[in-house]
Amino acid sequence: MIAIIDYGMGNIHSVKKALELYGAKTKVSSNPQEISACQKIVLPGVGAFGDAMRELEKQGLVSLIREEVKNKKPFLGICLGMQLLFEKSEEAKNCKGLGIIKGDVKRFSDLNLKVPHMGWNQIKQRTEDRRLKTERCSLLKGMADNAFVYFCHSYYPEPENKNVVAATTEYGIDFASVVWQDNLYGVQFHPEKSQGVGLKMLENFVNLC
Repeated sequence: MIAIIDYGMGNIHSVKKALELYGAKTKVSSNPQEISACQKIVLPGVGAFGDAMRELEKQGLVSLIREEVKNKKPFLGICLGMQLLFEKSEEAKNCKGLGIIKGDVKRFSDLNLKVPHMGWNQIKQRTEDRRLKTERCSLLKGMADNAFVYFCHSYYPEPENKNVVAATTEYGIDFASVVWQDNLYGVQFHPEKSQGVGLKMLENFVNLC
């Protein structure tokens, strides 16, 4: 069973439908006990960083998420759900994130760029890191390099430890578009809107042991 965390700010229906294409049983919930009883967790997200963290706090989900990740449960953050995994964001400077991945979330600052970054763009898989050469990120299994996925965001994550970056995307700068830290995965794009490539990623997540 895969829990899809419902805190009022996610593209829940599309994510649920995409996961169920590959035989996954899903439970959309904001109940900590129900979420904890599931074998995997997805944190989707559309909206503002500060509002999202306040909703997670209000529903008693912050400590639950930290504990489940610490306990090695497979966890996937999507778009804003990925950004919330970091320590803080320029979007809400007085609001702390989940702090599971060290680093910040920053706004695109190049005045020549159209913000938000919206539409199709490529993800380039990292191979220069020794770990990524010998141990491929399970979320990217079976995927060609430079595959196109669908983005819609004004902010991007900047991890302190570059070894957690599994793939990058170029939009004025090279930013982390896929992060991977043990059982924890995050994607800045929307796999549920990325057609075959994104659906392959969700299939890989469903099939994680």
